[in-house]
Amino acid sequence: MPERDFLDKVIAKRTARNPAFPQMLDAARRRRELLRTLAERREEQNQTQTAVAAAMATSQSFVARLESTAADTKISTVERYAETLGYVVQYHLVPLDQSADEPAVVVH
Repeated sequence: MPERDFLDKVIAKRTARNPAFPQMLDAARRRRELLRTLAERREEQNQTQTAVAAAMATSQSFVARLESTAADTKISTVERYAETLGYVVQYHLVPLDQSADEPAVVVH
């Protein structure tokens, strides 16, 4: 078995304090992947953060934070961002025991 690194130790410590921590970590990963995909679509469309921010009636720095941190972003904000790029966000309920097998983002 490979030696555990610092991140493994942090995750184990947090999980010991909060057994739901791995699920929270997975949810954060899915949010991050969704916002990373939207940022990639923005770049593919040659749109600047400033232009997207103007369409969303917000600031460029807000869009930059949205793309880089994804910290507990409101669903309505993600939907506005996606709509600005010509996308709609769809939701799917997936049983917890199957969620690891499902891709976090599917773009058609």
